[in-house]
Amino acid sequence: MHYPTAHYTKDLPEYQKKQTKVFKKNGKIKTKFYEEESLRLQYELVKLQKWIIDNDKRLLVIFEGMDTAGKSSTIKEFMNYLNPREARSVALPKPNSKELKQWYFQRHIKQIPNAGEIVFFDRSWYNRAGIEMVFGFCTKAQHKHFYRQVNGVEEMLIDDGILFFKFYLNISFETQEKRLKQREKDPLKNWKLSELDYKSHEAYPVYEKLRDKMFRLSGTKYAPWCELDANDKKRARLNAIRFLLDNIDYDGKNRELITGVDKKIVALYNKNASNNKCSNA
Repeated sequence: MHYPTAHYTKDLPEYQKKQTKVFKKNGKIKTKFYEEESLRLQYELVKLQKWIIDNDKRLLVIFEGMDTAGKSSTIKEFMNYLNPREARSVALPKPNSKELKQWYFQRHIKQIPNAGEIVFFDRSWYNRAGIEMVFGFCTKAQHKHFYRQVNGVEEMLIDDGILFFKFYLNISFETQEKRLKQREKDPLKNWKLSELDYKSHEAYPVYEKLRDKMFRLSGTKYAPWCELDANDKKRARLNAIRFLLDNIDYDGKNRELITGVDKKIVALYNKNASNNKCSNA
């Protein structure tokens, strides 16, 4: 069985072209380059979806990250040209009173893709690894119990043939602060702001510790964490798509285009050796 792997390479368009045509003075990639490269990758995503539909495959992709990291926009980038009948984004609201008494994973498992379907989770069961602990929405015992189960749950999904990927979009404290201020000024993005966003920003160091714990305890060989430096959203999106495409052998893959990912943007966490046990969580 093939497990997700990061193939690092310099054989990428941003390193093959004249740097002034690719990067701005602040180091971020230019919009024109991004749009051209994104379009090339969109053709590959359409090929991937056709292969998934034709072969009754199931693809589940999880996106995690701090507030303003760009989870929703990255999922939107993946879905730009996909057939919406066979691809969907799932962003579950907070659990209701009935769901709170269910097995923790139950409401998420209901959203697992059917044959021929792609599902993107905009936050997932890993809420219990991060935000729920930060704000006391779960107990320490529930948090510890989550880690006793999560690796086994994911291993079962993969054992059943589901193609499973976990992305974490990472941003700095300064980037998060800047993006919160941008949302305050943008009437089209005001709705994204809540009191919890500001409290999350204040709790940034706590999130960091919980993130590293998550990588350590649930970054397995069969379900590794792919961390993306999302301080430049555009570079993060391109490398997220590259990572996914590089790790699936779909029909018609353009191997001259899909060569690997940028080591400056992507880090892989797949060294877990806990054997699904978490006595020290």
